[in-house]
Amino acid sequence: MARSLQQKAKNVTVLGSETQFIGIMQFKDELVITGKFDGTIEAEGHLEVDKRAQCSVDSAHAHSIIISGQVTGNLAAHDRVEMKSGSRIIGNITAGKIKIEDNVDFQGKVSMLDSMSENDLFSMNTADYKESLLSNKNT
Repeated sequence: MARSLQQKAKNVTVLGSETQFIGIMQFKDELVITGKFDGTIEAEGHLEVDKRAQCSVDSAHAHSIIISGQVTGNLAAHDRVEMKSGSRIIGNITAGKIKIEDNVDFQGKVSMLDSMSENDLFSMNTADYKESLLSNKNT
């Protein structure tokens, strides 16, 4: 798998193509999904959704997210979200940076994070996070 993010992960966990996971996934380094995932992702590390993967998330929070496969649900990345050619995303995205290649099927809204240092996305509860997004939007 080619990596478009410049990074050196300590540990890489791969959910294989024949793996189906339902529940809450938490990790600190890197997760690559090549199978099926249904649930919530709460991560400090990097998330990659392979072109063979099918993910349905309530929400997925990670430092960075690369999507080459199918994702349904809302995504938030402290650093960046990359949508690779051939990917299909249905849901809203919140990120510091976003990259969308040609031939991406994206249905949703994008919200850009203005200041990374003001609020730490991973230490806030959902209500506070939504409030900070609204206050940034109104300023």
